[in-house]
Amino acid sequence: MLKIGVLGTGHLGKIHLKCIKNIEKYELVGFYDPDKATSEAVAKEFAVPCFESMQALMEAVDVVDIVTPTTHHFECIQAALKLHKHIFVEKPVVATMEEADLLAKETENTGVKIQVGHVERFNPAFVSAAPYITKPKFIEVHRLAVFNPRGTDVPVELDLMIHDLDILLSIVKADVSHISASGVAIVSPTADIANARVEFANGTVANITSSRLSMKNMRKMRIFQNDAYIAVDFLDKSTEIVRLSDNTDPQNPLSFPIDLPNGTHKHLSFDKPTCLPTNAIQEELSTFADAINNDTQPKVTLNDGIKALDLAYRIMEAVDESVRKVVDC
Repeated sequence: MLKIGVLGTGHLGKIHLKCIKNIEKYELVGFYDPDKATSEAVAKEFAVPCFESMQALMEAVDVVDIVTPTTHHFECIQAALKLHKHIFVEKPVVATMEEADLLAKETENTGVKIQVGHVERFNPAFVSAAPYITKPKFIEVHRLAVFNPRGTDVPVELDLMIHDLDILLSIVKADVSHISASGVAIVSPTADIANARVEFANGTVANITSSRLSMKNMRKMRIFQNDAYIAVDFLDKSTEIVRLSDNTDPQNPLSFPIDLPNGTHKHLSFDKPTCLPTNAIQEELSTFADAINNDTQPKVTLNDGIKALDLAYRIMEAVDESVRKVVDC
């Protein structure tokens, strides 16, 4: 059983504590939070020891779960590395690309396992859709959220959009070739609404919209490829597949022939794969334990987290450029 400790017990940190207590692969040793009032309340609520310092907690565990504000990720990761502790860190992995570059160098050949908390990889809707995603050609994404002051310390690209950027980079096996984007800052100093068109070297195009000023919550991804349309609803945890094939599927009652304009025939089928009622945060933490115990690569690697961060910053630069063009007009 791996000994684990949690750094940071804000809204998300408390969710991590609850999830870890339900994972038999871990022994929850305790947590550290610099806010004394918060620490006392959390220790009482979860019946978990509160440590007096980050150093003391790290020395007592095998795994450090970093759920602090993003601006503190880098220093927490460095402290854990010095003690050779395995690290789970929430997204975004760090605050800047300079920190990411330093981290990539510092973690080389350390033997330390690091997983980044891009939780949507473990969303049951995406898990059920993944086997059908082969060669996406066009991807449409909408991630809209009702306003919540929590998270507005960073641009919407780092707060919301980065979830979808990680998914994109995991399913499109090509380099990004071009980015165009626009955004608007409304209630915070940085963009609250952003749209990006990301073009890949293999011809795939993704159109991504993120907003934290919506009247309703939405987290949808639509994937189009030559033989299928795949709709993933991350919020409702559902997946729908529409496929074209040469032959009918006798096992599927929603499969029927259609005539195409060129005189040929295809078979259209509708599927709704089962989405297991899993807790995505609990799943990602559990699979990290497996990676440590089996000495395998984590599901979302440090490199994955850095790539998503890099793309987010490139989009932020494109948004800034579009704003400057509007101002200059």
